[in-house]
Amino acid sequence: MDNKGKLYLISAPSGAGKTTLIQIVLEHFKGLSYSISHTTRPPRKDEQEGLDYYFVSKKEFKEKIKQGDLLEWAEVHENYYGTSKDFVTKNLDQGKSLLLDIDVQGARQIMKSALNMVTIFIMPPSIEVLSHRLKKRGTDSQEIIETRLKNATTEIAQKNLYQYVVINDDLEQAKEELFKIFKDEMN
Repeated sequence: MDNKGKLYLISAPSGAGKTTLIQIVLEHFKGLSYSISHTTRPPRKDEQEGLDYYFVSKKEFKEKIKQGDLLEWAEVHENYYGTSKDFVTKNLDQGKSLLLDIDVQGARQIMKSALNMVTIFIMPPSIEVLSHRLKKRGTDSQEIIETRLKNATTEIAQKNLYQYVVINDDLEQAKEELFKIFKDEMN
């Protein structure tokens, strides 16, 4: 019997509610750990080093790429994001399941690996709703919001690469759909 853990990849366009849903899933499923990624973007006001991300310089990140230390990496919104190969493989080998919050670019790279994984895409109900959510969030300029919306269209076009697609129109319903996926896949 294989006692390795399972990797849960969750992707979504910026503003689709992925972070909120991931927090709910992690609170409910105690056997699941969050895989903390590296990024070169500055922390948002409530983010903490080593809890939300490992915040590194572009120079440090490029060194990790050069050394082959990353399972995946991507440049998104002019910042680099990546997942430590060592962190993921050690946890999975120890039988721990990990949840990875990842963009479509990175997910495509990991999907090519032989890791035991479940892939989930969180969809906004529409681009209009997504635009409203991004503006309401109040963290980005109009220029950045427009870039995020353009990227969202590209990401949504790739949703069929994922095993599961959950539309986050109603948070409670999206939560229930995710719970069902995790209950089914964790058995």
